[in-house]
Amino acid sequence: MLSPALTDLLNAQVGHEFAASQQYVAVATHYDSETLPRLRDFFYRQALEERNHAMMLVQYLLDSGSKPVFPAIPAPRLDFADIVEPVAVALEQEQRVTQQFNVLAGQARQDSDFTSEQFLSWFLKEQVEEVSSMGDLLTVVGRAKDNPLLAEEYLAREQLGDEGEDPTAPPAAGGAL
Repeated sequence: MLSPALTDLLNAQVGHEFAASQQYVAVATHYDSETLPRLRDFFYRQALEERNHAMMLVQYLLDSGSKPVFPAIPAPRLDFADIVEPVAVALEQEQRVTQQFNVLAGQARQDSDFTSEQFLSWFLKEQVEEVSSMGDLLTVVGRAKDNPLLAEEYLAREQLGDEGEDPTAPPAAGGAL
């Protein structure tokens, strides 16, 4: 059984993950409007990944006998000055999410809830990868600011976000929908 404090934090994180998903949809549509299909597709995949993270948390809450709560989420940012700004926003978001998962893991440890701590360790590993890849992408789009097609070429060559499914990932509510 989850502590009330951890349950509240997990439910809040569900909202954070859905908000991240919406922000990535907004970034993807920005790049779509700029006719940058590789950046668009990268961020649409990121949006699906964040949504799936929310659903993993929902499934864990259900499996733990807790009731999932879906908090209201803020509207995403829609306007960006150039091709760099959306990636900078995404990197800040990934860094913030990393801190949120650190708080969750800290609460699980404080509760001596080793099952939850183990569950959350997957997300912490995932966040290291997310911050790193977003930081790399920010460097690339910064260099390609005056020629966005160079960023498109980089994404085509490196295939960021195309790693496929992680067999170690926790199950998501709704399965593989």
